[in-house]
Amino acid sequence: MNAKSHAIHKVARLFVLTDAIRRFAGAMCGIVLLTVFLLATAPAVAADGDERSVDIVVYGGTPAGVAAAVEASREGAKVLLVEPTGHVGGLVSSGLSHTDFRTFEGITGSYADFTDRVLKQYQETYGPESEQVTICRRGTHAEPHVAERVFLEMLKEHHVDLLTQHELASVEKTESSAKDGRSSITLAKFHATAQRASDVAQSATLLVKAKCWIDATYEGDLLAMAGVRWRAGREGRSEYQESLAPREADDQLQGYNFRFMMTRDPANRVTVAKPVRYNREEFVGILPLLEDGRVKQVFGYPSGCVFKAQIPTIPNGKFDINDVSQAPVRLSMPGENIDWPNGDAATRKRLFDRHLEYSVGLMWFLQNDAAVPEPLRTKAAEYGWCKDEFVDNSHLPWQLYVREARRMQGERVFIESDTDPAPNDARSRFHPDAIAMGDYGPNCHGTHHEGPRFGGKHTGEFYKRVAPYQIPYGVLLPKEVSNLLVPTACSASHVGFCALRLEPIWMSLGQAAGVAVRQSLTWNTPLHDLSPQTIRRALHRVGAATIYVSDIPRSSPLFLAVQQLGACGGLHGLHPPLATPGERGANIIGQYYASFPGHAFLPDALMDDATQQRWINLLPPENRESVQTIYESIPNLTRSKAVLVWHTALESSER
Repeated sequence: MNAKSHAIHKVARLFVLTDAIRRFAGAMCGIVLLTVFLLATAPAVAADGDERSVDIVVYGGTPAGVAAAVEASREGAKVLLVEPTGHVGGLVSSGLSHTDFRTFEGITGSYADFTDRVLKQYQETYGPESEQVTICRRGTHAEPHVAERVFLEMLKEHHVDLLTQHELASVEKTESSAKDGRSSITLAKFHATAQRASDVAQSATLLVKAKCWIDATYEGDLLAMAGVRWRAGREGRSEYQESLAPREADDQLQGYNFRFMMTRDPANRVTVAKPVRYNREEFVGILPLLEDGRVKQVFGYPSGCVFKAQIPTIPNGKFDINDVSQAPVRLSMPGENIDWPNGDAATRKRLFDRHLEYSVGLMWFLQNDAAVPEPLRTKAAEYGWCKDEFVDNSHLPWQLYVREARRMQGERVFIESDTDPAPNDARSRFHPDAIAMGDYGPNCHGTHHEGPRFGGKHTGEFYKRVAPYQIPYGVLLPKEVSNLLVPTACSASHVGFCALRLEPIWMSLGQAAGVAVRQSLTWNTPLHDLSPQTIRRALHRVGAATIYVSDIPRSSPLFLAVQQLGACGGLHGLHPPLATPGERGANIIGQYYASFPGHAFLPDALMDDATQQRWINLLPPENRESVQTIYESIPNLTRSKAVLVWHTALESSER
């Protein structure tokens, strides 16, 4: 017996004697015990003409940017994270506290690390049995200031150099002599900016040299400046055969709005003030809708209201306020954001201010105007800004919710069919080159508005139920630049992007980008030549899933083996198609559900001959016979025993 076969037989004998899998496969995830703190320091500003040289630059302090920077720094790489505003965390620390995912089983990787830390923060601050711990729902619902504190902690712990209030001004590239013709970014110039997102100012400049770059901005500003091809707007239906696409291509964008953080607690409430450029005539058109009952309340959930005060709520009596889908009154303003993706600072300021003035003006009108029925007006006036949020910005969010801007046209375009069911399977389509996963279906709040502002309707709106899906490495890779990855403004069609545009998914893509640049530098291998398999294996080792498995959490001793099996296609075919594609588990609350049916590994299930042979065939040929022999030697062979034998064989073949 050779050494590899001996190792596999040793594992098999261990299962026969101890049945360890039965005891541990159902173990719950542990909570990482970490000390949470925030240094109250002023944002860093470079001196004029300063120069720096680092290994990796991440542009954009979004959640994806934080995930990328943290992961890239794990083995000692020198990483600089540059953020144009004075704050990190993107929308998650700017009002989007009601995070978009469908099941807790789908939380993974960097986002899981973030939620663990949030939970720990509330436990340490208020006690493990406190109301705040319950309401934060395992750390997924954090107050904005708590979210930012946790993001800063993650960066500090991993020694990431953070530079805020600096905006990209230009990049320099060198042309490659390689046959692929890709250029590489060598240097970027950044201008120091004012802290507030709605201000425009430039002063000092900073020059940065780096070996690898990650564009984690919502708008794709770095990729555009580097000459990478991108699109904004919608593809026609025939281009990718997408059922949710319009018949003809156009320039329409999904609408933007603010995610206000509000409270009814008088002790923490700040009264909404009338905007400086308030125009009453803009809002009187809502009065007939109040009179005829199409709008029943100002704040509510999930419909019949103007401002969606989402449930579950946020700790300490706060509400994440959002646009009401498919309603006669909307906060999102599709059509008025067309110039945002490629706009300069002045253009974006104008659009930022327009969206803010509309939303706050509408709120002030409904809380104060005598023409609004008194019961509605009085009830609405119970809501105000949170005194302890956005304290340096009049308690208003720093960022506008940019749902969609530029989309890179990269090596692989993610489209609607990438979320379609696999043939004869409960799972979505199998991607052998996957480096991330998502569990939230394509969704769009509308790309155009027809009719009057109040009482008209958004068009281009859709919400599609799909099973959890895998995301291929190619969506991060530009065609034109060799040392750049793009996790947020990633390569996708409009419809495909509407599935990827959620913060937990962006964090997974950011984490994968961080792994890739780290491996590229360590192994001196171009990003385009990296194997998705090596990226996946590194992700799996830190608890990041690349395929959805409802009953094998990252704490399970089966996690690595099951994820590797899924990456090879071994989880497809375990469950037949569901009666309804994308069927969800039971509703828990709001948009959150129990685990997706048909996605459990079932570790105690006995192996059948067909599955056993299929798994064996996924192994290198030299390992198949020995694994077959071991399987035949184990009485009552369960999936848990079989997958660990399988994984041991796979690992031994790759050494």
